[in-house]
Amino acid sequence: MLFVISAPSGAGKTTIIRELFKKIPGLNFSVSATTRRKRERETKGKDYHFITLEEFNKLRDENEFAEFEEVHGNYYGTLKSEIRKCLESGGNLVFDLDVKGALSIKKLYPEAVSIFIDVPVDELIRRLKKRNTESGEEIEKRASRIKMEVEMKKEFDFVVDNSHGLEDAVNATAKIIEEKLNT
Repeated sequence: MLFVISAPSGAGKTTIIRELFKKIPGLNFSVSATTRRKRERETKGKDYHFITLEEFNKLRDENEFAEFEEVHGNYYGTLKSEIRKCLESGGNLVFDLDVKGALSIKKLYPEAVSIFIDVPVDELIRRLKKRNTESGEEIEKRASRIKMEVEMKKEFDFVVDNSHGLEDAVNATAKIIEEKLNT
């Protein structure tokens, strides 16, 4: 099965996904390609395939992406080969994608389960500032996109609230996935 998890920046989707892998055996992570710089805690090939803009453009021109998007001045894309490899082996794949990328995957793979992690806008902006990984300009770019992303949550199969505690959001997301895996 395919599970597409999406949220605006700062909603905690990456943290939730990390916790899901501890709770639910048999999940595989879809490693996206990106042109953005690697953050301190990230591992190449595990968190992202960090590539140059030239490499990204070549893959795009060769139609190697199931979806791709420019987000905050950087490019992100899901390689078709990642999806194909997991589906052919009968695996369950979890995607960590921006909202537009998530909906693109859902369009290509209607059987995919889409989950939106929701947090109030003011809390998202507070979290972005607190994590201290982006400049003020980058935070402004992300904040300007949040409204559009929140409006698109109605397009998702499930919405999980992450404003009352990470553990509750992890458990709610895990419940959705476990129920889908057991049907």
